[in-house]
Amino acid sequence: MRSLPPPRWRRQATATLAVAALTGALTSGTAHAADYERLVNGTFSGGTADPWWASAGVTNRVVGGELCAAVTGGTANPWDALIGQNGVPFEAGQSYRMSFDAYATAPQSINANAGESVAPYRTIARHTVALTTTKQTYSFTFTPELDFPELGNGQFSFQLGGNAANNTICFDNISLVGGVKPPGGDVGPAPRKINADQVAYVPGLPKRATLTSTATTPQTWTLKNAAGATVATGQTTPKGLDSASGDSTHIIDFSSYDTTGAGYTLSVGTDTSFPFDISADRFKQLRYDALAFFYHQRSGIEIQAQYVGDTYARPAGHLNVAPNQGDNNVPCKADVPCGYTLDVRGGWYDAGDHGKYVVNGGISAWQVLNTYERALRLGDASALGDGKLNIPEKANGVPDILDEARWEVEFLLKMQAPDGMAHHKIHDAEWTGLPLLPHQDPQPRRLSATSTAATLNLAAVAAQAARIWKTIDPAFSAKAQAAAVKAYAAAKANPNKIADPNDGTGGGSYSDDKLADEFYWAAAEMFATTGEASYRADVTGSTLYKGQSLNQRGFDWGSTGPLGDITLAIVPNGLPAADVAAIRQAFTTTADGLLSQLTTRAYPAPYQTENGTYEWGSNGLIANNASVLALAHDFTGAAKYREGVFEVLHYLLGRNPVSYSYVTGYGTQPVKNVHHRHWANQLDATLPTAPPGVLSGGPNSGLQDPIAARLLPGCKPQKCFVDHIEAYSLNEVTVNWNSAFAWIANWAAEKAGGAPADTTPPTVPGAPVASDITATGAKLTWTASTDPESGVKDYDVIAVEGDALRVVATVTGTSYTATGLRPDTAYRFAVVARNNAGLRSGMSPFGSFTTKPDGATYCKVTYRQSTWNTGLSAYITIQNTSSSTWPTWTLKFTWPGNQKITQGWSANWTQSGQMVTATNVAWNANVPPGGTVQIGFNASSTPPHTEPTDFTVNGQRCSRG
Repeated sequence: MRSLPPPRWRRQATATLAVAALTGALTSGTAHAADYERLVNGTFSGGTADPWWASAGVTNRVVGGELCAAVTGGTANPWDALIGQNGVPFEAGQSYRMSFDAYATAPQSINANAGESVAPYRTIARHTVALTTTKQTYSFTFTPELDFPELGNGQFSFQLGGNAANNTICFDNISLVGGVKPPGGDVGPAPRKINADQVAYVPGLPKRATLTSTATTPQTWTLKNAAGATVATGQTTPKGLDSASGDSTHIIDFSSYDTTGAGYTLSVGTDTSFPFDISADRFKQLRYDALAFFYHQRSGIEIQAQYVGDTYARPAGHLNVAPNQGDNNVPCKADVPCGYTLDVRGGWYDAGDHGKYVVNGGISAWQVLNTYERALRLGDASALGDGKLNIPEKANGVPDILDEARWEVEFLLKMQAPDGMAHHKIHDAEWTGLPLLPHQDPQPRRLSATSTAATLNLAAVAAQAARIWKTIDPAFSAKAQAAAVKAYAAAKANPNKIADPNDGTGGGSYSDDKLADEFYWAAAEMFATTGEASYRADVTGSTLYKGQSLNQRGFDWGSTGPLGDITLAIVPNGLPAADVAAIRQAFTTTADGLLSQLTTRAYPAPYQTENGTYEWGSNGLIANNASVLALAHDFTGAAKYREGVFEVLHYLLGRNPVSYSYVTGYGTQPVKNVHHRHWANQLDATLPTAPPGVLSGGPNSGLQDPIAARLLPGCKPQKCFVDHIEAYSLNEVTVNWNSAFAWIANWAAEKAGGAPADTTPPTVPGAPVASDITATGAKLTWTASTDPESGVKDYDVIAVEGDALRVVATVTGTSYTATGLRPDTAYRFAVVARNNAGLRSGMSPFGSFTTKPDGATYCKVTYRQSTWNTGLSAYITIQNTSSSTWPTWTLKFTWPGNQKITQGWSANWTQSGQMVTATNVAWNANVPPGGTVQIGFNASSTPPHTEPTDFTVNGQRCSRG
């Protein structure tokens, strides 16, 4: 499994501090209100400057554990050159102490400022220090008269301008301590105790929700309709501690209720879920809203109200209309002397910024095109035809989804250099702030160097486009294929031209130094389109051939091998049938692993990193894993994969531990404040929130922005999320996450209408085999039934009592623990499987066993304890009352309270929760009939020191002495 490159973004301030009258009282001394650190990453010990931003004319670098800002000279005012940090909380009337170490290459005065990051840019405090070439420590205290909460517009910055000459100023140990409110303020609404999909459950499919509860016994749940009438009830299944969320959980399964309707809610006690529908209709619209994202993200064209409404209409961006400097004549960066300019108008803005990137645009365009190609070959493309999307091309006779994708493909073709290589990206020379609409962007635009990764992205997508447009637009098809051939040859000639990982000013670096996956993907597309032997050899000779790059982390812009596999598995290509079958099998094998993950998780997110953390864009990876499940269903027809896809959608749409729908406009509590420069209502009330159908990046354990770092330290992976526009490492939106989501939303809309009728029952399961037999119970296991059409839903466990048959339990797995049996009695059991179409298998062969004699004839335990206020000492005598020698022994019992063993003797003592286990040591292992063993322990305990009663030895219940 391969990890992501370093984070792409280096965000800067939303605005700079302007000169204003001081509103805080500046004093000297060291008094402060509390030892609460308000700044993030003030020591730079991790080697990164994040979240410290730099304004135009300033470049931040971390060198030797210090932040060194290279400042361009010639500025008129101190505030013309800045470094700083946003989202800093201040409390009016409280004392703060600012301190930092600093020095400069040439002596210079600078200002340290506390204030406001947006208009009217009010200043809280300013302190001027004269730096020398020797590192010194500076400090001052102040008391604000303004309040800025954790999620507010408070800012700290250093003003470094006003000097004629260039200079470099280095900082370390930057600290702002004070205030009386602990860090980690309002992270949004408190999560619900019951988390369900906030949008809809599809009739005929499993319907599950998650309850947060520390109860260890099943709880009663109630399903109510919109009128408040109870329509179903049942018992939860305790799930226990969920590692990804840190929650103690239960599962609510209300699959048996299947009546279409709106406004249903689930309740347990006084806790209630957000409302939801039981309907397939909501998924039909979700498909189109997810695809509409791309028209909103178009560059170089007016976004018209007739297609998006007045709220989202805007002028064209980056067409050389002032203040834009335009995309029609863009030069290379100063350190990339290419000697030419390119017209790179068009394409999609990558994310919340105004950059356009070939490596991210490549996978995004490919997924939009593959949404159509997969539907055309394996599904139903009728819903993706002309007139289905609200875009200017909707009446040209071409499927709208292809028109939308072409807007990006044409841009990718423009990024090809004369030598056939592709420029890695084009974006602003410096980072722009939020909010800023594209047509208001004043920054000069620059091309970054060409790279092998970008060139292979271009080759892959252009080859795919040539195949799809061959009969729709032969001229465009030929143009795309020529570009693909030229790009692929250029990449083979330059196989290791890696994008600069430090090229992160004004736009993300998107650097990737492992290119076997891009070569495999591009070769697969070239072969599928042309059938040429040279491309075939590159495909079959790759170490990634036949699904070798599929894994449970998922694929993305930096891991593109599976894209080639998808094409080879879908598009007729002349490969041996056995090889195509092997590729498809790789998808089902990976999908089975993802389904296995779902069974262990309280919140259904099939996603696994090596260390269990969540990465930047985890929701995009989860959506791509859903597409693996979807393709497994396409290849096999097995219902379990279809169910898995909808389980993932339930997670994205609200069944998660933060109680958000991660899709804007969907659910009662959808994300609203995504990181975006013109969907920026949180910063400017005149601007809109994001339109419906936009997927947030989601939880990210890295916390690489100041809001996340301040509010979520120590968060569990699935809880590392806050809905805030400045939390860009959590709540950003990008074309590649929405392309993944649009792909799966279209698939779900296609499959929500119901699966074909199944008339074939599941196979007969194996005979139940008994193990762990005691006097009153036994564990039964059996070989699973199979059902490729609808999948096995559950098993009826049947007790055979003479000539009568009695169903004693219905279970979803292949095991059942029988309890309440009579000692020393023969029993027979059988099982019958049921599939998701309601069809039953034949009965399995019988499985027989005899329970053990009553435990009182096996062992006797004498328990005595002496207690005090905070603890107890216990003395236990174990007697073998059976007729056979024990060669070893294991004693178990359960504490009735919160007791905890602190020390034990004469046995090996362990405790897990309330369960205590003692095993023999070498010298007291052998216990003959009538023999005894004395053991004991000390434990922490509080009155009334209730004694345990459920003693067992070797699994047998013991009598008490």
